[in-house]
Amino acid sequence: MSSAYQIQEHTYDMVVVGAGGAGLRATFGLAQKGLKTACITKVFPTRSHTVAAQGGIAAALANMGNDNWRFHFYDTVKGSDWLGDQDAIAYMCREAIPAVVELEHYGVPFSRTEEGKIYQRPFGGMTTEYGEGPPAQRTCAAADRTGHAILHTLYQQSLAHDAEFFVEYFALDLIMDDDGSCRGVLALDMNDGTLHLFRAQGTVLATGGYGRAYFSATSAHTCTGDGGGMALRAGLGLQDMEFVQFHPTGIYGAGCLITEGVRGEGGILRNSNGERFMERYAPSVKDLAPRDMVSRSMTMEIREGRGVGEHKDHILLDLTHLGPEVIHKKLPGIAESARIFAGVDVEKEPIPVIPTVHYNMGGIPTNYHGEVVQIRDGNPDAVVEGLYSIGEAACVSVHGANRLGSNSLLDLVVFGRAVANKAAEKLTPGAALPDVPQASVDKAIARLDKIRNANGSTPTAVIRDRMQRTMQADAAVFRTQETLSEGVEKMKEIYASFEDVQTTDRSLIWNSDLIETLELKNLLDQAMVTIVGAENRKESRGAHAREDFPNRDDVNWMKHTLCSIDEQGNTTITYRPVHLDTNTSEVASIPPKERKY
Repeated sequence: MSSAYQIQEHTYDMVVVGAGGAGLRATFGLAQKGLKTACITKVFPTRSHTVAAQGGIAAALANMGNDNWRFHFYDTVKGSDWLGDQDAIAYMCREAIPAVVELEHYGVPFSRTEEGKIYQRPFGGMTTEYGEGPPAQRTCAAADRTGHAILHTLYQQSLAHDAEFFVEYFALDLIMDDDGSCRGVLALDMNDGTLHLFRAQGTVLATGGYGRAYFSATSAHTCTGDGGGMALRAGLGLQDMEFVQFHPTGIYGAGCLITEGVRGEGGILRNSNGERFMERYAPSVKDLAPRDMVSRSMTMEIREGRGVGEHKDHILLDLTHLGPEVIHKKLPGIAESARIFAGVDVEKEPIPVIPTVHYNMGGIPTNYHGEVVQIRDGNPDAVVEGLYSIGEAACVSVHGANRLGSNSLLDLVVFGRAVANKAAEKLTPGAALPDVPQASVDKAIARLDKIRNANGSTPTAVIRDRMQRTMQADAAVFRTQETLSEGVEKMKEIYASFEDVQTTDRSLIWNSDLIETLELKNLLDQAMVTIVGAENRKESRGAHAREDFPNRDDVNWMKHTLCSIDEQGNTTITYRPVHLDTNTSEVASIPPKERKY
């Protein structure tokens, strides 16, 4: 098989897959430490999805009022609904301060206060005095383009430190040893169709989330969770995949986000009868109920047949009564987004919206050094040698069951930096690499060959659409045993239908048909473990809200789900304990209590 494909071999100390905020922070950090580093990315680095992050990055700098990293720690544990690992959260919140100051020194053009300090804005769930004080102004911002500013700065720093980039390369599979260690990764150069084997002492998966498993997501079309797919095929389990964050108002069909500020200015959600239905679900606060409540209420309207449009599958967000003056003055960006992505003039007609997948709390389980961990010989924290993961692809579990806004950009830089520190400590630059297990390479090539020549009767786009609609309907905001069981059965059928997939383009050069089919396989695996994990978790916690189990159950469910999948789509669930110890004398752990604001 491998004779039909020419393979070029490369050797590095470290190879990073993905060039978003996490991947670039690791790439330049590793290069800075003197490790020979390659970064493989399927899109040009500054096109990575981090570029879309708007709000900012959390750090208790106290530039705009009283703050302390311990308050940030408390808020994050509470936000996680006590599923977050408190050692990792303590590490992230403490390291946030030097990490953000570093970013400033590297050249991130943060907005400024009158005194020239980094500007900080308030964000949801961020408080002072352990939840007793007023909201904290903790989110460091570069206008509303913070992700853009950080991504460009980190890319420049990576180039300055001579990291090597392999741009528009698609990572196919991890190359694993018989003893479960990672020896590198096989990738396809999409530009010329050649295969490249990257051998390294360490491989870092920084491939982002898998939002595109759903019909409506704020994620870019590139967010197909390729790292999670590769980890599952390598026999590893993914952690807490049932926790998927929804935002109530994404533009229907496009998924582009419409800020909560629209409802703050008086925007109203309406069903197909033109009724302001939030009055029924939250009589006092109406459209300004919390996000999870609004998302669930919208989904109930759709499920009960009061959705809008041909498929009766969305809701309308009405701004027409606000008048042109308010819209021009306070919501100009939203008016522009609605015009571009929904073809709607918000002064005259409502915006079609739907609860939209925004972030994946689950992912590849790691410790707070970014080392991938699995359960082995009774040890729930056994390190997988040679494999690291960071960013949205990973689950260090700093976000637990629910992520707070502006903690995601922080997660990227803190743990990208942590991987560089850990690798520098563990590895010797230029050390000899063990032989690559040929069977692992052959298996990856055979899989590529099979998909490239797949001659079934179902186009990739048809399977993808079925998967996305099933996940949107049955593993959404509003979960019951009935919808989840139904969804699991549907997903099994959809998963099996991949055997009948049809790719029509047989070339290896710029073959978008092939790449989309490989991405679909990554999505299918993760969609499956997500919906199975959701059916399995009989409680409500954070973003996982079940109508049939409305309460959090710490006795039975304060544990991490670890779910793996075999080639037939059969899943296996095990559990890891939540780390309740902070691992530092600087801050005490926070015992569980009811989460209310």
